[in-house]
Amino acid sequence: MPGDTIRNMEDFAAVSGISRPTVSKYFNNPDSVRATTRERIEAALDRYDYRPNIYAVNQNRQQTKNIGIVVPFLSDPFFSEIARTIEALVIAAGYRPILLSSHGGQEQENDNLDSLRSLKPAGVLFAPLGRASDKSVIETFCKHVPTVLFDSNLDGMGEAFIGSDNASFVDQTVEYLCRSGEPPRFFEMRTPANPNANKRRTAYIAAMEREGHEPIVHKVTGEGWGFEEIGRAGAHAAFDAGQLTSGTVLCSNDRLAIGFLAAAYERGMRVGRTEDSDLRVASHDDHPFSRFTCPSLTTAAHDYDAVAGHAVRSIFELIEGGEDTSPRDETLYPARLILRASA
Repeated sequence: MPGDTIRNMEDFAAVSGISRPTVSKYFNNPDSVRATTRERIEAALDRYDYRPNIYAVNQNRQQTKNIGIVVPFLSDPFFSEIARTIEALVIAAGYRPILLSSHGGQEQENDNLDSLRSLKPAGVLFAPLGRASDKSVIETFCKHVPTVLFDSNLDGMGEAFIGSDNASFVDQTVEYLCRSGEPPRFFEMRTPANPNANKRRTAYIAAMEREGHEPIVHKVTGEGWGFEEIGRAGAHAAFDAGQLTSGTVLCSNDRLAIGFLAAAYERGMRVGRTEDSDLRVASHDDHPFSRFTCPSLTTAAHDYDAVAGHAVRSIFELIEGGEDTSPRDETLYPARLILRASA
């Protein structure tokens, strides 16, 4: 491609196959990227005879102290908790957090990214909707803004992904429930809002087969982020159909389980570990309210501090021109089983 067809750094990044943030880091300080990456950039500079507009580069270097934080649904206490932890770490490092919620919708998620890009943040910590996301919009955003994904992974997007190991959640709950009583049935939404739910179902089936039991997946109707009401209505429908009236139920997430417990209570059913209990119920996430349900909920817990801390460290490495993160860094933290009264 002739050099005169490359109008700006975005064009150069596209033809060279190197991300826009990495190219920007090179022009800011060539020693801030790996030697192999530096060689690729310099070879592309020679090949395409591209020389950046130094004035434009200097203008773009006017880095703000803003860090964007985008979550799918801020009223979900899981996202509130992890966003609170990230926000505190960002402030402690001397940056200004800009916290935005996508309210469970693709259009709002896209608007959030557009708003952040116009503000020229130093970097963005982003938990995408996942299934409902417009992946082309996110891919374009990540090419222009240093971005670290957390909670929900979109393959190949962002400079890094930091999250929880969903298989470790389910492996621990299934092993414990099979060892301590009747094997669990899996209770989930037919159309889950969060892509982690699909990974948990897959892990449940594999874990049950390893334990020598038949996996039974019970899907309930409902879409969106009102998980408690979906769990409550789904449990009532299952009880009416004569399903899930005894044994053990493993819910995909704690918010569904809270709805399930409400339905059991409304029907006078006893949930717990005692001999006179009708059901055992367990779940995943360690939702901030799960220890206050009645009975308190047995669950597998996220390592909130580890995920938040690693995500923040990763974005600062990008901002401060530390080690180049290509190839894309992916880190998963295992869950921790918490035994309570419900199972």
